Amino acid sequence: MEFIKATESDIPLIQELARRSWENAYAEILSDEQMEYMLNTMYSKEEIADHLQNPDYHYFLIKDEDSYEGFIGYENSYEEKTTKLHRIYLVPESKGKGLGKKALLFLNDKVSEYGDKRIILNVNKHNSARNFYESQGYKIYDEGVFDIGNGFVMDDFLMENVLKN
Repeated sequence: MEFIKATESDIPLIQELARRSWENAYAEILSDEQMEYMLNTMYSKEEIADHLQNPDYHYFLIKDEDSYEGFIGYENSYEEKTTKLHRIYLVPESKGKGLGKKALLFLNDKVSEYGDKRIILNVNKHNSARNFYESQGYKIYDEGVFDIGNGFVMDDFLMENVLKN
């Protein structure tokens, strides 16, 4: 397994991996209309390109053997000494292989190297990924409902992992 720093040429792959993951992860949680809206805005070519231009925002593709299994997107210095994990998605076929755990360990290393002391993320209140994050040391510290436009909201738990070093 390897983590490959993404570039603008990888945007179509990131979009494809996001769609494959979302169609599985959010099928029972979001309406088709909200899922399409979010994918088309949050994963537009322009949005991802803007992220890649930001020196604090990083995308890494997750590759296992000969196939891309997902990606991780995070932003250092989102808050003081805090990195925000914006995106971690794996395609359905890769679930249960330990890739998510390895991706979070990779993130911990990158965040420590950078000098941040805390990782935060939002997770949908109905997403079973919450249990995974808790098993990896993340704790809920708040919750919120966020207007994302077009009449849609995100109803999330806010989670954090305070790094030990």
